[in-house]
Amino acid sequence: MLRVLHVDSGREYRGGQNQVRLLARELAREPEMQQHLVTRRGSELARRVQAAGIPVYEVPWTIGLDPRAWWRLLLLAREFRADVIHAHDGHALGIALAARRWLDDQPRIVATRRVVFPVRRRSSLFRADYIVAISAAVETALVAAGVSPAEIGVVPSGIDPDEVRAAAALPFGVRTRLGLPRHTPLAVNVAALEPAKDQATLVRAAHTARTLRPDLHWVIAGTGEERRKLEAQIGALDLADRVHLVGQIEQADALIGESDVLVMSSREEGLGSVVLHALALGKPVIATRAGGLPEMVPEEWLVPVGNADALARQVLRALDHPASVPLPRQFTASAMARGVLAVYRSLV
Repeated sequence: MLRVLHVDSGREYRGGQNQVRLLARELAREPEMQQHLVTRRGSELARRVQAAGIPVYEVPWTIGLDPRAWWRLLLLAREFRADVIHAHDGHALGIALAARRWLDDQPRIVATRRVVFPVRRRSSLFRADYIVAISAAVETALVAAGVSPAEIGVVPSGIDPDEVRAAAALPFGVRTRLGLPRHTPLAVNVAALEPAKDQATLVRAAHTARTLRPDLHWVIAGTGEERRKLEAQIGALDLADRVHLVGQIEQADALIGESDVLVMSSREEGLGSVVLHALALGKPVIATRAGGLPEMVPEEWLVPVGNADALARQVLRALDHPASVPLPRQFTASAMARGVLAVYRSLV
């Protein structure tokens, strides 16, 4: 029997947390697996994983390295006699390493790395037994920081295509909500409003495209620190009637399903699982050559990072000549779970 404790701080419910849910759900099909999720009490992650029938241990967790979360993890790891503690974010890795110091039976520590940001010299990643990188781009960043390649394995993020299509089938009515005609072309971006996602370049692309395709509208779905800057930029470029900041959208798959093209303007991207959702829905994807995006999007639909004119031209090309790319099998939730399970087995 293989006993695994998943740990995620559960601060938000974004792509990474959805990957935790899907991984735990798929691993639950394995007869040799026993698993629990340790996460923040009352979090959306806790609710969704419990709804999937996975045991969840909810803990007080209000600061990154919360000693209450550490203590509860330590007690559960002792009781559960965990073989592996799988930390799914940086705060989770910190308390997992701290807890292991007090355990007689030393579980192996696995960390998932989802970003291509530079790794600090004293990062706790160097003390993990193994790191699961969600893309080759993430692996490259880890090796550049000094992590041994032998301690890294690439296991791409995965989705459940049937789940995505079912969610997209629910009516959302984005054009009606925005007061647009039924057949208005829509370019959609679904991402946090943060510098790495670089929606500022997307807004500049909208400005370029306006004279070439006056009927095209752009929808940016997400929240974050860049919202005020983007609002100011949209106003300065007189695009308030063409670029729509709609905030966090619960029905993101339905929004993508109603779009004509998904646009990723990122400067840095570990992988970008929202692209997988678009591919599952048969939508064209235009993206920059940032991080792991080229591992999913064909070269002909990629543009240089920060090049608004190229982004605009490719979006217009996708509208005039839509071409969808089948979802590769390695990006399914079941493939992801098989890859992670192979990591566990190699360590225990």
